[in-house]
Amino acid sequence: MKKNLKGLRQEIDNVNISILEMLNKRAGLLREVVELKDEEDIQFFDAERETLMTEYILQNNKGPLYNELVKQVFAAIFSTSLKFMGKSREKKLLISSASPETYPTIQKMFKIEGDNPVIIAGPCAVEKLDYLEKVAEFLKARGIKFMRGGAYKPRTSPYDFQGLRADGLRMLRDVAKRYDLITVSEVVDPRDVELVAQHIDVLQVGARNMHNYELLKEIGQTRHPVVLKRGMSSTISEFMFAAEYIVLRGNKNVIMCERGIRTYETKTRNTLDISSIPIVKKETNLPVIADVSHSLGRKDIVNSIAGAVLAAGADGIMVEVHPFPELALSDSKQQLSMDEFDKMLKHLEKHNNYVIG
Repeated sequence: MKKNLKGLRQEIDNVNISILEMLNKRAGLLREVVELKDEEDIQFFDAERETLMTEYILQNNKGPLYNELVKQVFAAIFSTSLKFMGKSREKKLLISSASPETYPTIQKMFKIEGDNPVIIAGPCAVEKLDYLEKVAEFLKARGIKFMRGGAYKPRTSPYDFQGLRADGLRMLRDVAKRYDLITVSEVVDPRDVELVAQHIDVLQVGARNMHNYELLKEIGQTRHPVVLKRGMSSTISEFMFAAEYIVLRGNKNVIMCERGIRTYETKTRNTLDISSIPIVKKETNLPVIADVSHSLGRKDIVNSIAGAVLAAGADGIMVEVHPFPELALSDSKQQLSMDEFDKMLKHLEKHNNYVIG
């Protein structure tokens, strides 16, 4: 006898109710499992058990649903069951704002009075001693406490200037010491962490190395403050997980640095994701700064963008300044001259009420 549409729909309704009853029965059994695990202090999550259940289900699948669809259905059932039990697959991050862990502000890290945003400034790369001297004297006179400079320069082309390496570290250290400045410089290799930490106050992880987890772990073994730059194509979640790698090893002195991400836009070197600043501030306990030089790759809009990131809640900015930008061995188009840096400071004083020094 041929079935009609109404009859088929009634059968489907009956099957739906049967599925609902079985789902509720499953939830009740799961609750008993959780209670037993709590009593015996057994870890709730068991990835192997979930895999075995899935394999058993697929082995007994007689169709017409093919296995890939069945796998999706039961993945949804497993996920829904976790929500019902108030459980989550994701472990709460130590850096999360919901975590009881506390983390120092930039000011507390370096015992700086007041809570004004910090400015980290200096040449893209350490090139000559007299250049560093000029920049250090200039920054000191303006109350800037942080001087940056790259001794190790990971470059896209292997033929570009790669930095002065250990000699650059010593130059940066010696000049900063004479002017009582806090040094910031990048470390690119886990094997160099100890060497860089001997000379530099703040270790920097560049965008190319945000996913270098062995480097992050090694830096986590130190207690040096670290500026962690967001990877050029990374999501905010990936950025936060990178910070977690450092914190998991015990180093809580992490400063997050938004430096722009790669998009289809060509008017700037990268696309500065200003929205990431309040998001990271809201979802973590870590301070956040923004690199307005590497993100833009140009100088004509740096004043407006620097003001915008501070208005978005950034704890500071990183900017490149060089006594002779046109002679710089790297990124000459984005490095500010001393006059241009002064104009930026005046803009921040006027529009953001930033107090220097």
